[in-house]
Amino acid sequence: MKSWMAYLAGLLFGAGLAWSGMANPHKVLGFLDIAGVWDPSLLLVMAGATLTYAFGQRLVTRKARPWLDDRFHLPAKRRIDARLLAGAAVFGIGWGLAGYCPGPALAGMGLGNTDLVWLLPALLLGWWLAGRVRRE
Repeated sequence: MKSWMAYLAGLLFGAGLAWSGMANPHKVLGFLDIAGVWDPSLLLVMAGATLTYAFGQRLVTRKARPWLDDRFHLPAKRRIDARLLAGAAVFGIGWGLAGYCPGPALAGMGLGNTDLVWLLPALLLGWWLAGRVRRE
């Protein structure tokens, strides 16, 4: 049951990314191009996602435990440190160069985006490298 719920949640997330335009690198790059022809429409997508998360998180964490697990798995670290800032910078640079972040890149596979032939191996290599240098 847990796997099916994860599958359905991923399917819903991917459909939302594709429908909103987040899986279209030209739309994302237009949003990131604040010095050129800026397309602010993704602000609505981000605002909708933020509001949905804010209300949903409050509603869900009021419960003693989640539906399909014995406890909530919340991050223990709450500090902003150099490692977090460096990771955010690398993520942002990659997003700006490619026009994709990982979620929309995976959703874009379902849309038949052929430029993902180059991005996905690099993304997998980055995940692997991050796991190799992780210090916790």
